[in-house]
Amino acid sequence: MDLKELWIDVKEAIGGTERDFTKSSLGKAIFILAVPMVLEMIMESVFAVVDIFFVSKLGADAVATVGLTESVMTIVYAVGMGLSVATTALVSRRIGEKNNKQAGVVAFQAMMVGLIFSVCIAIPGVLFAGEFLKLMGATDSMAAEGYLFPAIMFGGNVVIMLLFIINAVFRSSGDAAISMRVMWLANIINIILDPLLIFGIGPFPELGLAGAAIATTTGRGLAVLYQFYLLFGGRHRIRLYWHSLKIQFNVMLKLVKISGGGILQNLIATSSWILLVRIIAVSGPEALAGYTIAIRIIIFALLPAWGLSNAASTLVGQNLGANQPERAERSVWITGYVNMIFMGVMGIILAVFPEFWIKLFIGETAVVDNGTQALRVISFGFLFYALGMVLMQGFNGSGDTITPSKINFMSFWLFEIPLAYFLAIVLNMGLFGASMSIVIAETFLAITALYLFRKGKWKQRKV
Repeated sequence: MDLKELWIDVKEAIGGTERDFTKSSLGKAIFILAVPMVLEMIMESVFAVVDIFFVSKLGADAVATVGLTESVMTIVYAVGMGLSVATTALVSRRIGEKNNKQAGVVAFQAMMVGLIFSVCIAIPGVLFAGEFLKLMGATDSMAAEGYLFPAIMFGGNVVIMLLFIINAVFRSSGDAAISMRVMWLANIINIILDPLLIFGIGPFPELGLAGAAIATTTGRGLAVLYQFYLLFGGRHRIRLYWHSLKIQFNVMLKLVKISGGGILQNLIATSSWILLVRIIAVSGPEALAGYTIAIRIIIFALLPAWGLSNAASTLVGQNLGANQPERAERSVWITGYVNMIFMGVMGIILAVFPEFWIKLFIGETAVVDNGTQALRVISFGFLFYALGMVLMQGFNGSGDTITPSKINFMSFWLFEIPLAYFLAIVLNMGLFGASMSIVIAETFLAITALYLFRKGKWKQRKV
């Protein structure tokens, strides 16, 4: 591919495309889907970075309140991502069948399911925001001063749900560039409103911590309105028609059934991470701080890999819908190889120069030493992370969300956590032992997923 052709493909990826991904070159299809998906993932991570940057100016209590709220907001994200997995499986399958109208019906049912979940979270979240903070360990003063932040975040969780679900609709239909632009819009609004509402710049009121929640919710809310405008505009693969906005319980139940596995996947991964942090905390604050910084760096390094994995999920669903199971499988292998090459290079860079990256965040010697050790060890597993995440998304794209949930359960709860405890605490290997457990568990996950994927039962999945 020469530079001119590459530039044409990049413009198509970012500008949007009418390409039929069940017929065009798989390599080109993966590239055109992955580029906007990677940029979308980066934009999603910007939310947390921007908020904590401005909130940190308000003091330690404000930062702690955000941290406590975010730790429980992972439930919202888990539900949203689980519903996104189910939405991707069903919408991509209908698109592959060339049944765009039914894909729109599925999209509406997914939104209704998300709305129901969000109401169930919003009501107790608003009513018991202060009590929630105290339960999580906040002081009385923190709860009294910061209760509005969780109240607004939980109360407005519907915009998170809808943002996740509708972006999944666009991605799985092949319009990944739209999802990317939606996240750009949400982030730009959040970046503008954050300082204005937190610090009361110009005519805006000084709302402090509550201002951060309002800015984030407003940014996401306006992005959701933009999504609806596009859905009813009728110029893309999926369109919503007023006369077809009817509840279809059979479709909703199918979404709930498939999303159950997706939600479980995320909850298993999240809860295992919390337990791992607790094990590492035994080694002291320097070890925990070093690990935290190392993981932040690794997450940013993994963002492109997640984008590639999402591309594999869309291609699997569409090609199964087009009755091309072998092409669906080949899309996963190609994506996996590309992901392994990319992540292999990233792993080498982080493993060879770990101290440089840690020092970008902190200069305290003990923390740098711990972070360097964790970053170097965990980076050795990048090849397995790359393959594992693509295979797991391959299962999800077919509608089989239970297999990845079982793999996560075995890899993280039955393997990683006991191994981390044994190495870090029983053998007194500390952070090094815990980091080793991550690499070993992710390797186990990739090998298990590879074995089950090659068996091919996912190809017969009907959704």
